[in-house]
This record gives sequence, C-alpha cells and structure tokens, in this order.
Amino acid sequence: MTTATARDLMTPDVTCVRAKETVLDAARKMTELGVGALPICGSDERLKGMLTDRDIVVKVLGAGKDPAEVKARDLAQGKAVTIGADDDAGEILRTMAEHKVRRLPVIDGHTLVGIVALADMARALPDTSVGDLLETLSTD
Repeated sequence: MTTATARDLMTPDVTCVRAKETVLDAARKMTELGVGALPICGSDERLKGMLTDRDIVVKVLGAGKDPAEVKARDLAQGKAVTIGADDDAGEILRTMAEHKVRRLPVIDGHTLVGIVALADMARALPDTSVGDLLETLSTD
C-alpha cells in the first residue's frame, strides 16, 4: 500500500484572498466559505502567506485597527510554510509539527492547488500519528 500524498488528502479548489483586499473582505470570505483561514495570493497568483481568523482578531481588532483599512498583504509574514503536492503524509505531519501550524497550502510547482488541514490528516491517518501532532501543536 502506498502512503497518501498531500494531493490525496487536501481540499482542492481553494479560494484566495488577494493581497490588496482588506481584512474585512477576507473576513466576509471566511464567513461565506465557513473557513478559519485563507491563503493570501498576489496579482502574480503566487502564495504570499496565510491569513487566519485569529490573525484578524489579534493583529487587527485587538490592536484597534480598522479591518476596512488593513490589507491582507499587511498580515502576510515572511515566506509561507507549504507542502508539495506529492509529499507524503509523514512529511505533512513533520512540517505541521516543525512549524506548529494546523493548515498547509499545497503547492504544485509554484501553483497553489489546495490546502491540507489537521482535520484532513485526522480523517486519513491512525489516531496515534494525529494525537502526537496535536500534542506538539498544543505545547510551547
């Protein structure tokens, strides 16, 4: 039996928030889609980062900033942590644990093709692997 890859486990057809869109636009998209994070994509269609609902609350609302004025690109920090479409489940778990993230954009070449989330991993893998990852993500 072959090991599942990111392509097998991911949610395809990901909606991006554009770098120039406001955080308010992003929050509306999250609400419409029922998601807690969106990839930030530039006009060049390249991934610029990830924007989470927590980012909006802590870095915008909690800081007293106007979500209608702050741009998504303002919250993209450094190079986004990604996983290759053909990387296996073990690599996904290692990357999530190493970077303490619950969602990874899936890249094929330079193209964003999906998102693999902790929930996707939980459905596909033995409980012990996911449990170990949850423990890693929950500790500082």
